[in-house]
Amino acid sequence: MALFKNKYRIESARLKGWDYSGAGWYFVTLCTRGRECFFGDVVDGEMRLSSIGEIVADEWQRTPTIHPNIALDEWIVMPNHLHGIIVITYRVETPRRGVSTTRQQPSRLQSNSLGSIIGQIKSVCTKRIHAGGCREFEWQERFHDEIIRDERAMHNIREYIIDNPAEWQVDKENPPGLWM
Repeated sequence: MALFKNKYRIESARLKGWDYSGAGWYFVTLCTRGRECFFGDVVDGEMRLSSIGEIVADEWQRTPTIHPNIALDEWIVMPNHLHGIIVITYRVETPRRGVSTTRQQPSRLQSNSLGSIIGQIKSVCTKRIHAGGCREFEWQERFHDEIIRDERAMHNIREYIIDNPAEWQVDKENPPGLWM
């Protein structure tokens, strides 16, 4: 952990030097805060979405219509997390406007990057879920990502996503005692 303004903060899990706004394939996992199971249940090895889980699935599927440079591959909403393969097909260049005379603080999050896209999904989901009456819903602050670098890794990740419901009873994301 590093100090920033005399406070401890967790270092970024992003790969230094990697351009997360350029073309690439990513395996992402978004978790609920405290791994609370808001999204539904696994019944007989199949995921059954709750109304909150339906919102998350809907927003995930809408992502390519909001961001034309995004494609989705295999994905699944589990009781307390979402696994998915998200593809950035090309970099979206942000038009530069006139030179500003006031110095602005640089954004930590690059527009149209993986982080900004995931942030938008989480934000819209949260607003819809809260509007539906579930004010206690929260996401875990960060998300996990893995850069997919070859076909073998892609195949293994797709299999993992597909098999996730059948493996729920032994999944580390499954809070103990929920299925016993």
